[in-house]
Amino acid sequence: MNQPVFSVSQVNAYVKQMFLKDDRLRFLAVKGEVSNCKYHSSGHLYFTIKDKTGQLACVMFASAVRNLSFRLQEGQSVVVYGSMQVYERDGKYQLYAEMIEKDGMGQLFEQIEELKRRLAAEGLFDAERKKPIPAYAGRVGIVTAQTGAAIRDIVQIANRRNPYVQLILQPALVQGEAAPESLARALKKLDVLRPDVIIIGRGGGSAEDLMAFNTELVVRAVAECETPVISAVGHEVDVALTDFAADLRAPTPSAAAELAVFEYRALEESLATFHADLLYAMCHRIEGARSRMEAFGEKLLRVGPAGALKARKVQLVYTGERLDSAMKRHMVRNKHRLELLAGRLHGVSPAARLSGGYAFVTGADKHPLTSVAQVKPKDTVHISLADGSFTAEVTRVENQ
Repeated sequence: MNQPVFSVSQVNAYVKQMFLKDDRLRFLAVKGEVSNCKYHSSGHLYFTIKDKTGQLACVMFASAVRNLSFRLQEGQSVVVYGSMQVYERDGKYQLYAEMIEKDGMGQLFEQIEELKRRLAAEGLFDAERKKPIPAYAGRVGIVTAQTGAAIRDIVQIANRRNPYVQLILQPALVQGEAAPESLARALKKLDVLRPDVIIIGRGGGSAEDLMAFNTELVVRAVAECETPVISAVGHEVDVALTDFAADLRAPTPSAAAELAVFEYRALEESLATFHADLLYAMCHRIEGARSRMEAFGEKLLRVGPAGALKARKVQLVYTGERLDSAMKRHMVRNKHRLELLAGRLHGVSPAARLSGGYAFVTGADKHPLTSVAQVKPKDTVHISLADGSFTAEVTRVENQ
């Protein structure tokens, strides 16, 4: 092919020249809602303006920022004056802003900020007023449009997480002039039914579409609700005053369903785990109590009457055995001693003397005769021998 080949830089430079040659792009006014607003440390201002179907990147240099009569913020509706140019390095076209004016929505945004400050001063947004969201809600109330992405997302997620939860829809208008009164009335009706938690919100939209949730009537209805309320308005970047008055803010209706409806399967698994842990703890405590009871039983046997009696019985048996042994030893010693004494006694026994040829002589008065001076002739004496005795008459007395 004979088609010429250009570099990226050449193409970007050519497109930039096309923008510069177009008189309509050299200075134009663009209306849109501010988003992604960032004040750089260099003083430059980077932001995006958007509408329902598109968005446009914008930059405002520090020299022009200093001339702004207000501070640019998210959600403001503005008219930006400047020129469309191409940033060659990135091949990106953007609006180089020279002047910015507030649009009608910008004034409305200021009114919302004023209402926010006033209600905050009353304490409607205080953390102390927030009610806890129940962890295991069985009945979930919903205030939103009867048809739309919000209710579909909530129902779908609720059925997936817990098919047994009861969803109570109180339909209401979510945009337009009649929306604030419709939302407040639906919220009060639902609060009377006393569900466990209420979700109020809608899907995404422009700042004008979300205005009903920035009205004092709806904000006060949310704050006065006795049931815990989750506010879920628009997309994650959207912030409404009901978010501050509610007990909890969810970035989207889908996220609100995740927060309000507990996951049934996870609860079942948790309960099974708790049951196993409880069973183990009970068995462990019972086993410990059984061990302590057995130890106390053994101690009671030792210190109680039965234990004391058993100990005394054992001690008595032991003492009896010691006494019996001591008595036997004592008897053996005494028997041996008796034998010695018997032998010694036998040596001095009259009977032993008599058996050796000796005699035992007594006078007529039965007293032993130890001297011949105790008798005289013709006295009668009694003589005992080993095998008997006899009586004799003294015929002669001889002295040595």
